[in-house]
Amino acid sequence: MSRNIVEDVELSFKELEQKVFRYVCMLGCEITQKVLEDYDKKLHNERDKKVYRDKGKRTTSIKTVYGDVTYSRYVYRTKTEAGETAYVYLLDKAMHMEKIGLISTNLAERIAMTVTETPYRETSDFICKTTGQTISQMGVWDLTQKLGERISDEEECSARQMDTAESKGEKVIPILFEEMDGVWLSMQDSRHKKMKKQEMKVSTIYEGWDAESEEQGRSSLVEKKMLAGMEDSKTFHRKREAQIREHYNADEIGYRVLNGDGGSWIRDEYEPDTVFQLDRYHIQQEILRKIKDKEVQKTIRELFAQEKIEEMLEYILIYADSVESDDPADKRSKEARELYKYLNNNRSGLLPWQKQVKNIPAPKDGIVYKNMGVQESQNCTAITMRMKHRRMRWSVRGANNMGKALYRKENKDLIGTIERYTDGLIFALQMQEIVEVLSAAKAPLKDGKGNSEVEVLRSHLPLLDAVQTASRKAFMQAIMC
Repeated sequence: MSRNIVEDVELSFKELEQKVFRYVCMLGCEITQKVLEDYDKKLHNERDKKVYRDKGKRTTSIKTVYGDVTYSRYVYRTKTEAGETAYVYLLDKAMHMEKIGLISTNLAERIAMTVTETPYRETSDFICKTTGQTISQMGVWDLTQKLGERISDEEECSARQMDTAESKGEKVIPILFEEMDGVWLSMQDSRHKKMKKQEMKVSTIYEGWDAESEEQGRSSLVEKKMLAGMEDSKTFHRKREAQIREHYNADEIGYRVLNGDGGSWIRDEYEPDTVFQLDRYHIQQEILRKIKDKEVQKTIRELFAQEKIEEMLEYILIYADSVESDDPADKRSKEARELYKYLNNNRSGLLPWQKQVKNIPAPKDGIVYKNMGVQESQNCTAITMRMKHRRMRWSVRGANNMGKALYRKENKDLIGTIERYTDGLIFALQMQEIVEVLSAAKAPLKDGKGNSEVEVLRSHLPLLDAVQTASRKAFMQAIMC
């Protein structure tokens, strides 16, 4: 083995590492093929022959983290409960590979976790360099699109359950905090031509802040769940409400408090009694944007901090009148009136939520309540860092599907989602099963040409000379039986 790897020439450690890696990947493919085919043979011999009629073998391959594994397994003819003829693979059922299909769950997870951090091309390069697998930039893109579409399907399923009163949420809480905001993305059309920016809608729900973290000077949300997408407002709210009802008994929630920037799409049409608070960050931002005079800025901010809402609004109008000008270049009055309109239209949300809720219920153990305003931070962590800057442009479909993967990752459910949906229809990656039917009588003793460097069954395995721990014994049993 060592002579084959180094080929009697001096190598740098980097080159040696690469050759050993390729060798181990090839060995992994050989071992996986051997394990799968031996297990399939065991199932073949032990099956109920009256139920499962042998119809020969099919050759297929599966993409794994260490390379493509090509193997053969038996196909059987059987009858369904309805009496219809069906063809099944006992190996796929036994190994839960009917869900995995033509790409392993491990590989799908690695690709998905990487693409939510880096662009498609960098993800492709990383996978090719750190696994025994080769995948193109378009292969990564295709996987991401289909994963995002499956997440959308799951959201729609939850929404339909909500519509038919089948939501399963049972948890009862005194207050549910909700925050919503948008992330503006650079867009492109199908011909990669630049388009106007569009807004991705993002929401966060949580039960409060972790008391222990607060004592340590940190801030951590309790039971945080995010949702993101490029849908219209009606569809987005429907999915958001379904997400809430999937976890909570919505009818028994004491108060629902919503924090937002006042955008027309943010108001909650499903729960009209929701307490609305205009986001404090956006209020301060609008004051600084619309009022250039530092002393006027200071006065408005002081009145707002003192919760003198009527006085603040009146002061803004007085200022707008005082700087009225016929000069088209002087926009002070216009911008001041725009600030007044923004604040006046959201007058009901200018007081903090604590002043709007009478008799605030006590939080559950381990939870504290405080001022809201976490959405900007959540947007940055979950969406902005991956989808903005670096001169990125998105199609509506691409942005929506990436947003789905990103929010599932932030919810710590991306891996679970992949495990539920890694099936051959979704992650085929342009591979096709080789339709090669071999009768049991004509099946060769050994399919394929084998590996020129690695012969698993006849070569020496260093593992045989190692100390035989329980795990090593189990591994040797698997590959040598």
